[in-house]
Amino acid sequence: MLVLLPPSETKAAGGEGAPLDLEHLSTPELTPVRRTLLETLSALADDIPASLDALGLSERQVEEVHRNAELWDAPTAPALQRYTGVLYDALDVGSLPGEERARADERLAVASALFGLVRGTDAIPAYRLSASSSLPGLGTLRGMWRPVLEPVLGAVDGPVVDLRSGAYAALAKIPGAIAVRVLSEDAHGTRKVVSHHNKAHKGRLARALAQVPDEPRDIEDVLTVAKEAGLRVEREGDHGLCVVVEA
Repeated sequence: MLVLLPPSETKAAGGEGAPLDLEHLSTPELTPVRRTLLETLSALADDIPASLDALGLSERQVEEVHRNAELWDAPTAPALQRYTGVLYDALDVGSLPGEERARADERLAVASALFGLVRGTDAIPAYRLSASSSLPGLGTLRGMWRPVLEPVLGAVDGPVVDLRSGAYAALAKIPGAIAVRVLSEDAHGTRKVVSHHNKAHKGRLARALAQVPDEPRDIEDVLTVAKEAGLRVEREGDHGLCVVVEA
């Protein structure tokens, strides 16, 4: 099973690992695209106005450009510790005991605009690049990632639980993946899409899927794990799950 998480715009600073070594990252077939993006992004950082424009940042966020300038030299940290924010607060991998943390590192992966896909233990630096960014001379990230990332994700043995947001889902389609959405329901039974806070519920689901000793084999197993974790979840067709929360 693979639980595919969205990344976060915010990243934890620093790290205790050696500088980035692409040869030590998982999924080596992604290395050529990773290298192209890293070289382009770090070179672009020499031109701060161009970087801010390409990344959709304001002048107050110039520190993000400085991070990109140091991609090859900055300290690294395991991916599940690098990403921060609402989903990762709910996932809270730091509190998982040894066996559960090992399962999290094995079962969870993060969709990344820069690295394509990173496993929990992959050591990466802090960076800024979003799925919607367009780097000069390279075209869209979707055009770069789809040809190499879709075969990787399509070859996963077992179910893929897709928790990605729309922009990251566009980087690679995964036929047959278990898509998860979050809806709020008011006292009258009216349901609406949850935006920002859907991340917390996805984080809780990812945590539950990391904790369970027996690896889920299909959508029914995932549904059972979610319910046992206290989530209100409904099945939607052959490949969908809906988490329902109170408005």
